Amino acid sequence: MGANVAHKFRTGLKPQAFVENMTKNQDTYQNWSDAFSWSDEQDRAFFTSLQHRDDLRCLILAADWCGDVVRNLPVVLHALKETDMPVEMMVMEEHLDLMDEFLTMGGRAIPVVIFADTGGHVLARWGPRPKHVQAIMTAFKQQNPDRNASDYEDKIKVARAEMLKQYGEGTGYQQVIVKELRELLSSI
Repeated sequence: MGANVAHKFRTGLKPQAFVENMTKNQDTYQNWSDAFSWSDEQDRAFFTSLQHRDDLRCLILAADWCGDVVRNLPVVLHALKETDMPVEMMVMEEHLDLMDEFLTMGGRAIPVVIFADTGGHVLARWGPRPKHVQAIMTAFKQQNPDRNASDYEDKIKVARAEMLKQYGEGTGYQQVIVKELRELLSSI
């Protein structure tokens, strides 16, 4: 991926500190976290098998005001907890330089989960949302490139409603994230 994030190591928060310091959406975050369970023990075993990989580090760009963070971060953290990988939370507003290295279609979308080696070389990234949910926003942005268009706000509301629909009512999306992270980490 070319980027190097070594200068950001040891500048973030531990995941527990990030959650404890949330001033918005903490209850909703906790509800999604409490709802997590492993539906496939092979997935859990995969993440546990990464405990021997002492060459991996993870930085996660996030903010407590973001609905995708509140919904997706609990899944990411449950999966990564199994790995014993060092994980640091980077509050987006405090790390805009890093955020601007990891834009999604030119915009600041979070969470962004960055996997790097011990030298800081970025090996992979995930986020801000599962691929099938992100596809809605990707299509929207391709069809509506002008943010100043008079109907932009109306159209993005429709796209966001469709994204919520794609997440679904329950926790099924959580297993999609687990599978995407597993696929990503299997490749590095």
